[in-house]
Amino acid sequence: MKINTDLNILGGLPDWNLINVFLGDSIGSLSKETGAHSYTAIKTFKSVKRFEKAISDTVLKFHNSEVGTLIRNMLTSENITNDSLLMLFWNASFNNDLFNYLNSNVYFPYFYSGRISIRNDEVVACLKDLSERELQLKEWADYTLGKVASKYLTLLKKLNLMEGVLHKTILHPYLSAKMFILYVYWLTAIESKSNLLESEWLKYSFSDKAVFIERLMQKKFAKYFLLSYTGDKLKIETTMPYEKIYHAIN
Repeated sequence: MKINTDLNILGGLPDWNLINVFLGDSIGSLSKETGAHSYTAIKTFKSVKRFEKAISDTVLKFHNSEVGTLIRNMLTSENITNDSLLMLFWNASFNNDLFNYLNSNVYFPYFYSGRISIRNDEVVACLKDLSERELQLKEWADYTLGKVASKYLTLLKKLNLMEGVLHKTILHPYLSAKMFILYVYWLTAIESKSNLLESEWLKYSFSDKAVFIERLMQKKFAKYFLLSYTGDKLKIETTMPYEKIYHAIN
């Protein structure tokens, strides 16, 4: 597992519109003389620079050209919206091992069990348990673990997956038809297993497996992908090019 502190940095990102800036440019191509305020609400160039690596490595790194096309089309068309934040949540989870680990061991178990909230100390406990197996985490002080846990919950709030200040509660998003289609395209682009029922990424659909399968089979989605489902095996073949799918459903 590759572990870094990107969650700390992204949890403190005050202006998510900076993501669209880095979608087209690196910090080196932006003129320092124009002032950071010309492209983001963050007022200093130094502060913008601090966020560049975390955004580039966790949010805007693409597993393949299909994922890159999907996300670029979405961000350039609608900028930062509830829908695009959800897409960025999926992509960041794929790119960042620690983010996916906490999602898989804290957020989603609580989400699917009907828990109302997640406490900071529960995230810290998960990190401490992981530190028993990950040398890099073992070197982190308790203060650092606490800060990462806090920023993790803040990041989920920024992504509209939790709400609240001191006591953050879990939100339960339901994917619109548009986002369901985009999720399926994202899933098929990143999953290497031939049987999608074995994919660890199914939980990111925010629905139980049976509900997900039932929704897949709705006739209104038939023009976007073909299914092969036998009860214990699932294959999905997308039928529309990735460069066209976003615009086709909007």
